[in-house]
Amino acid sequence: MFKELNPDEVTTEWNDSYLFSSRETALEKLGELKKRSEEINQIFRPEFERLSGSVLRDYLETEKDFSRSIDVLYIYAYTQLSKNVNDQFFISLLAGSQDLITEHKMASAFATVELTSLNKEEWNRLFSEEPGLEVYRPYLEATYMRYIEHRPLNEAHAIYLADIENQRMKLETEAISEITNKVTMAGGITLESGEKFQVNSQSYNTLLATDQSRENRKRCYDQRFYHLINESDSMASLYSEKARLDDLIARELNYMDSYESNLYGLYLTKDQVDDMSTVFKKRKHVFEDYNEFRRKKLGLEKLRPYDLMLQLTGQTNKNYTYTDALQEIQKSYSGMDPRFNEIFLKTVTGNFIDVYPAPENGKQPGGYCYGLYALKAPALIFMNYDGIISDQKTLTHELGHGINFYLMGNSVDYLYCTGQIYEMEVPSTFNEELFVDYVVENSDKETAVAVLAQHIGEYQNYFTRQPMITEFEYKAHQLCAKNGKASGAELNALWTALSKEYRSDSVEYYAEDSAEWTYINHIYLTNNYYTFNYAISKAITLALFKQYREAPEAFNKNYIAYLSAGSIIPPEEKLKKYFGIEINRQLFEDAMDVVELRIQELDKLENGE
Repeated sequence: MFKELNPDEVTTEWNDSYLFSSRETALEKLGELKKRSEEINQIFRPEFERLSGSVLRDYLETEKDFSRSIDVLYIYAYTQLSKNVNDQFFISLLAGSQDLITEHKMASAFATVELTSLNKEEWNRLFSEEPGLEVYRPYLEATYMRYIEHRPLNEAHAIYLADIENQRMKLETEAISEITNKVTMAGGITLESGEKFQVNSQSYNTLLATDQSRENRKRCYDQRFYHLINESDSMASLYSEKARLDDLIARELNYMDSYESNLYGLYLTKDQVDDMSTVFKKRKHVFEDYNEFRRKKLGLEKLRPYDLMLQLTGQTNKNYTYTDALQEIQKSYSGMDPRFNEIFLKTVTGNFIDVYPAPENGKQPGGYCYGLYALKAPALIFMNYDGIISDQKTLTHELGHGINFYLMGNSVDYLYCTGQIYEMEVPSTFNEELFVDYVVENSDKETAVAVLAQHIGEYQNYFTRQPMITEFEYKAHQLCAKNGKASGAELNALWTALSKEYRSDSVEYYAEDSAEWTYINHIYLTNNYYTFNYAISKAITLALFKQYREAPEAFNKNYIAYLSAGSIIPPEEKLKKYFGIEINRQLFEDAMDVVELRIQELDKLENGE
């Protein structure tokens, strides 16, 4: 039976007491874990000098328990700091957690060096000595065996690399703080009504999505556009240092650069990514019909950048309440396996989502989802929900992650509760397709047109902007490597030149170089080249959605197994096993074919066909 959501049970704030009962308890745990790390070193260092299968099994299980504890502490620190990036306690706790991770990498460097240097015969000996190791074979292959050509040379080298990694983590934290406190705080404007309006990360998106006054949208857009340029030098300085450290650690591990390192970690090749970018650049004209639809709908002679986010509802400031959005999302799951609804209800009624924006109180922009595998609990979801169409899509996107994470956490060993970025984005982008299909089929014409139009705009984002961001990162890293650093003006020029290769000719962009790159959280992550994964995942999703429509029962069985498998199976092998899908040029061509069909669907809706 499909249990419907009771609106009275919906929660809107995190209750982190199940992580730690108090700040002091978390601080005590940090101290305990530091001591535990030292103990692990003292116990296992001498044992590794005569490494046996049983010793390795004991080490893996000890490390697993330790990792669970660090995981919970880090998530507590990170998520609470997200709510206020200026909270000094959580700034300190997160820094302490990052230092602990680094210190433990140093303390366990003896094991990393040993396990990445073993040859095939030595591995066979360990597995034959201890049958209990077999359950960890995929983990050992993914974590150690495949890195024999990309490993620390010795323990001193491993410690050196851990220190670089710590610096990269600190730069990420600093960047998020700068984005929240400065880059997205663009200052005040006066609206046509005479009202004073502060432009920040949240208000900017909401105004451009809902304000029917083109002049207001232009004033808001201009305020941030030129503010970002003013912020570009300071962010370029931070990014230059990040790029230096990214490539340094990659070269130390025998990669050409951090791009090669990233692709190796993702089990992808440069040719696959190049094929993706080639297809999306070649077929960007597909979006011209959509842009023409938008231009006519708004009654404009020419689209400008501040016209691209406006909801096509025909209503001023139309708002979708959080509870209404949840009910729509739940209905979109009606054709899915019952576990979707069960996990959804646990998440939205159990204080696992922090919903509303508070930029004036230091809440960082954006949204994310952190899996609580260590506790086998629903995931923690971070939102800045303001009631616009894109917020509903973000909400179902993050819930897709949450469903995936909960299924993994309750299906496979903790060590396998992970995956490559693009496969982790599949359930979130699949959820978006479910939501849009439900709304289009079950809403009035105006709502259906508005939601489908916004969704096609998101396709344009997935298949043009996201690959472009990755290409920007790659060339920015090259620029920094060549010159030692890059200025704001140089990165702005690079961003603008690349955007011209991907963006539509039917939009009249500004002549000045844009500094949009400054506020994109993903380019400052320690996990480099993140955003092209969105494009790959969306292409996979569109292939999956076709299978779902053709045979929902068979699809659901395979989909639940796929989402539950974690990293027990390598990502491309997993896609082939459950769905027969390969990541190649044809996948991306097929995705653009679906975009064309969606645009045709939009025209038919608008014309009442």
